[in-house]
Amino acid sequence: MIKEWIESYKPKNKEELNQAFREIMQEITLAGLYRSSFFEKGAFYGGTALRIFHGLERFSEDLDFTLIDSYEDFSLANYLKAVENEFTSLGINVSIKEKDKSIETNIESAFLKSETIWKELILEAAVPGLGLEQKPNIKVKIEVDTKPPLGFSTEEKLLLRPFSFYVKCLSVQDLFAGKMHALLYRKWKNNVKGRDWYDLEWYIKKGIPIHLNHFKLRALDSGDLEDEKLSKDDFKHLIHQRIETVDLKMAKADIVRFIKDPHLIDIWSKKYFHDLVEQMQIA
Repeated sequence: MIKEWIESYKPKNKEELNQAFREIMQEITLAGLYRSSFFEKGAFYGGTALRIFHGLERFSEDLDFTLIDSYEDFSLANYLKAVENEFTSLGINVSIKEKDKSIETNIESAFLKSETIWKELILEAAVPGLGLEQKPNIKVKIEVDTKPPLGFSTEEKLLLRPFSFYVKCLSVQDLFAGKMHALLYRKWKNNVKGRDWYDLEWYIKKGIPIHLNHFKLRALDSGDLEDEKLSKDDFKHLIHQRIETVDLKMAKADIVRFIKDPHLIDIWSKKYFHDLVEQMQIA
């Protein structure tokens, strides 16, 4: 099944093969979480959710989740055995390694909250029959925000592999709100996320409105916004200010490895993004 699954991506080189396998690992992880009833308490969001369920044409590395309410006794460990079992049933061995959160990393110093739990799924052996000389070094990071700002809506989205099941996801308007919070307030000093700018462009070109109220709740929760009376014009002004400070050369260098056609970003410039933001729909 895995071999046919990978062939459906029609990878042309080793990098595309690894990207395909990463996405397959992500979907197997979702299946394991589904079997363990994780989606009764949690919902899927972020760039990977956007790619898998809304056709975003870039690859993504991580699996981001948020609890849908406050659960004092929540533990991700309660769901990980089901994830391991899902991989095992497909003939894939994975190990689960918890990162030591006492060590400061760029990720922690960015937008992750102290309440965030995350693990890594590490592929232990290559899948036979794919022509790989060595096992691919692929990791899937799982993040669960255990004390999220609420005020979002969810929807059930269908996946057909490795079997048919539904995943609870944030609505696409709330996904947009989360993306804009990341774009405006990431605190990684020397790491520009071109993926944020690619996604901004995608949302606007698709005509998807941003849920401004959920953005405000996220920004208030993170301490980046003090006044909840943020108008639509004020919000656009924040983005225009951010455009003036972003290093687009670094942004392009980041995104190019996640897209198949690098010429798609040839048009990127400060003027382009200023003009693009004026086309943004705000709900």
